[in-house]
Amino acid sequence: MAKLIKRSAEEEAFLAEYEVEAFERSSVTVDVVVITAIDGHLRAVLYRRPNAPEKGAWSLPGGFLREDETLHRTAERVLERRAGLSEGFFFEQLYTFGAPDRDPRTRVVTVAYYALVEPGRLQERLAEGEQADVQLATLTVPWLGEQAGPIEAADAKGKKLRLAFDHAGILGMAVRRLRGKLMYTSIAYRLLPETFTLRELQQVHEAILGEALNKRSFRRRLLASGEIEPTGKLEEGTDFRPAQLYRAVLGW
Repeated sequence: MAKLIKRSAEEEAFLAEYEVEAFERSSVTVDVVVITAIDGHLRAVLYRRPNAPEKGAWSLPGGFLREDETLHRTAERVLERRAGLSEGFFFEQLYTFGAPDRDPRTRVVTVAYYALVEPGRLQERLAEGEQADVQLATLTVPWLGEQAGPIEAADAKGKKLRLAFDHAGILGMAVRRLRGKLMYTSIAYRLLPETFTLRELQQVHEAILGEALNKRSFRRRLLASGEIEPTGKLEEGTDFRPAQLYRAVLGW
């Protein structure tokens, strides 16, 4: 509930005569980068645009800010409507994109968020909806470290997808944020189930960083960090020797 503000008579008079149309007003949208990691690659949810502008191009889940909504609530609405997600995931505000020509319809400023989802949960939610115009696209990052810049996306067959508006840059900013936070936060564990193997944990790190890591040094560092602990259980359903399962001490 909005807090009631007590205003002076002078201020009330000013607001009563204020001309809203005296200044140009931009539209505001919220776009959400829904990210997961599968088989050592980052994946993001993309939707094919059914109408102009950019008809047929692939875009991030998004929507216009409603007059009675906060930005955070708009992001929640987009996640629930587009990806079937209402709880059990991590998301936060990413960046604001406001280039004057980013949308040919009118001046549109978008506030981007990113959401990190465990792959099994995301695939289950997407399977419940329409599939023809949704892709869990594979991301290709042409730069190392935190340089940032546009990145590419491809479908399950490796075909490059045409991205709408400036969404290639928004995806790039999300990857840059993940790389910057990987070593000092628990974001890697947001892309894993509650229990996982060291192999799976390394694959998530490699997917975010875009490069292979030394297996021995990676495991030695993680085991010594205090971030994870063994569960005493082994993985199931493998054709090879089952590995020890761990859980995160931080981030859950």
